[in-house]
Amino acid sequence: MKPGQSKVFWGLLSILVCCLLLPAAVKSQTLSGEIDHLIKTVITDQQGPGGVFMVARKGKVIYQKAFGKANLELGVNLTPENVFQLGSMTKQFTAVSVLLLAQQGKLNVNDPISKYITDYPAGNEITIHHLLTHTSGIKDFTKMKSLASIAQKEMTPKMMVDFFKDEPVDFAPGERFEYNNSGYALLGYLIEVVSGERYADFIQHHIFDQLGMSHSYYASEKQVIKNRAYGYQKKEHVYVNKTAINFSVPFASGSLMSTPADLLKWQNALTQHKLLNAAESLKAFSSYKLNNGTPFNYGYGWHIKELEGLPVRTHGGSIFGFKSMGVYVPGEDIYVVGLTNCDCHSPTSLTENIARLVITHLIKNK
Repeated sequence: MKPGQSKVFWGLLSILVCCLLLPAAVKSQTLSGEIDHLIKTVITDQQGPGGVFMVARKGKVIYQKAFGKANLELGVNLTPENVFQLGSMTKQFTAVSVLLLAQQGKLNVNDPISKYITDYPAGNEITIHHLLTHTSGIKDFTKMKSLASIAQKEMTPKMMVDFFKDEPVDFAPGERFEYNNSGYALLGYLIEVVSGERYADFIQHHIFDQLGMSHSYYASEKQVIKNRAYGYQKKEHVYVNKTAINFSVPFASGSLMSTPADLLKWQNALTQHKLLNAAESLKAFSSYKLNNGTPFNYGYGWHIKELEGLPVRTHGGSIFGFKSMGVYVPGEDIYVVGLTNCDCHSPTSLTENIARLVITHLIKNK
């Protein structure tokens, strides 16, 4: 090839490459812009508390942005590195901890809880499976009027279980699905009894440390936590600092903290069976049936349902000052997370709508 021809050839090749890459770049910008628009319709006050949203596909982040303030008093902006309270997304970690113990042969999910906690009323009829699937019928402590009397007290796991264990049951085990925080508090206590470790230590040693989740914690108001997002509530159109609660009360049902990046490590580990083998993972992500054969859409720590015709696993969380939501589309390996630091902003529908948008852009418009 002559020198002049060579320049023309490489010039044409460069143009061709640009033409091939341009549609993908435009598509990415369009998706990002549409996600921005969705979020800004919910989080309209950029000077108030807000949220962080992340989208990943095949284990890699394709969108991540923060909106609003991490601390109103200091005027500090939120960033994707901020640490948020997860609320009930904690239940995923509690459920996987139970399955880790099952994988080690230390328990069976079909065991009655009386095998490990001998003094629990009706413990012979209630199984670990019932607790995991919210079908135990035990009283949810968050619905008890006396909760205010312990909300700011330091409670041991046994004290928490004793707080609700003598309440009348709402239904017989397996008769109904009814979301229940007491069941997961009881699971946290069971993890401690079976493992010999404090729940917080078990999560730290067997999950956070194993996966390099170095910005995830069992929540604490005393501990200095780098990049902590502060929580807010809205009262009569004014933001106020969140209501205080001792984290020993929500315990294994809602006391963990994390970041979007760490939650992606968590999701990738589940997908790649870094913690649970395929058999134990299947238990977590299956849906189950009531005693009468009626199916319900909950596994162990995840809601199992469909979005845009695709199977998805979801779970949200809410605790004073914070709300969270995670949506995973297993068939396409898409993970969407929304974390907010005001319970005036619910990311539940927003995160699901972002997932719909991503599915439409990346899957349906191929």
